[in-house]
Amino acid sequence: MFRRKGKGEIGLGLGILLALCPVVVPVSAQTEILPGSVGTLDSQTVDAVVAVFHKADEAVHNRDLDAVMALYSEQYNYHGLRKADIRKVWADLFDEYREISDRHLFSKIAKTRSGSMGIIEITCTGSLSGISTTSGLHIPIDSWYEETHYLALEDGVWRIRGNAGEAPRVLPFGTAPHPLF
Repeated sequence: MFRRKGKGEIGLGLGILLALCPVVVPVSAQTEILPGSVGTLDSQTVDAVVAVFHKADEAVHNRDLDAVMALYSEQYNYHGLRKADIRKVWADLFDEYREISDRHLFSKIAKTRSGSMGIIEITCTGSLSGISTTSGLHIPIDSWYEETHYLALEDGVWRIRGNAGEAPRVLPFGTAPHPLF
């Protein structure tokens, strides 16, 4: 038996869909944290870590290479790429693309060390896109699924560190490096 939906009611299909979908807590236009992803981290640490990504959004939007690079650790290492390598990548991106934007969906934020040796691991799905200065088309630059971003506490500020430990000699099959965040 079917009945017409009244004001404020939703159909059964939409109601089931909404019940099955995870609720996303917006942090900013580009960064979202899934509920339950922060575990036992205190809100001050979560806010400080999320602020890194807000600063990245702003620096990328303003095409401010120095501000972007200030977010990276001096010990940055992502599969053998160092901070100077990433500076060149960002400079080339700013030359080739305009209106660069990024999205981050955090599904897990965990602290693996404490104090001055603090490391935060953020499991993230996201994308980076922009408008090509060559073609004028909106182009996906990079995308990632459940990539782990590593941030280190340096001089009281969280900075993007890259991957933890030694760079693997060969990446696992089916994975591509995601060095930008």
